[in-house]
Amino acid sequence: MQTTFTIRRFKPTDLERVMYINQLCLPENYSSSFFLDLYEQFPETFVVAEEDGEIVGYAMCRIERSIPSFRFTGFAKKGHLISIAVLPKYQRQGVGEALMKEIMKALLGYEAKEFYLEVRVTNTSAISLYKKLGFQVAKTFHGYYSDGEDAYLMSRKLPFE
Repeated sequence: MQTTFTIRRFKPTDLERVMYINQLCLPENYSSSFFLDLYEQFPETFVVAEEDGEIVGYAMCRIERSIPSFRFTGFAKKGHLISIAVLPKYQRQGVGEALMKEIMKALLGYEAKEFYLEVRVTNTSAISLYKKLGFQVAKTFHGYYSDGEDAYLMSRKLPFE
């Protein structure tokens, strides 16, 4: 099946569909106020993928200030991927990659120098995508998820070329 999806910024009217995708695809679920709070604080880094007018995936990020993992001096702004999900029927068709690239472009507007995320160590397809996008495993968090599974912390420098 060939998809012809588009990527656009999240709008509050998308909330119900985004929450549906989150609950269907991921064990980590968030309240509506959490989604809206991220949107209000960092609207450029909350994006959705649409196919024929229907949302089939989303990604949301926030900006944090901390000591960078790479060779920058002082505190740096970092993008932190909070959640990304694509409906199963649209996975492995470039939707997740397009969502990630859109966020990485948006992070430049926030002057972020680094982008990081946590991913389940068993999520090999996501890890493969992140490596393709230049992320590297920085460390392992043991028992990170509520079910006890470990997570990799993956990061990359920005800008994205």
